[in-house]
Amino acid sequence: MYAIIATGGKQYKVSEGDVIKVEKLDAEAGNTVIFDQVIAVSDGTLKVGEDVANANVTATVMEQGKGKKVIVYKYKRKTGYHKKNGHRQAYTQVKIDKINA
Repeated sequence: MYAIIATGGKQYKVSEGDVIKVEKLDAEAGNTVIFDQVIAVSDGTLKVGEDVANANVTATVMEQGKGKKVIVYKYKRKTGYHKKNGHRQAYTQVKIDKINA
């Protein structure tokens, strides 16, 4: 059984027991979060729309962290202009506990 959930402007295909990294959530490590924006659920047959209107996915927050550094380098030729900047995107690592469909 798997579900497709939406969080942080992205969609994730999850099954029970999966560990995924999502955009930063406002929750401490060890807390339980509920993803209620379920797009589809499959348990042999795919259910979408009204069939999953009240479905949700529960997960446990494992850790908060930052991803690898991405270098942003701006450069304009012939002018001596160059600017180097770095960015580390914050994420929340969650473990999927249960799919309630």
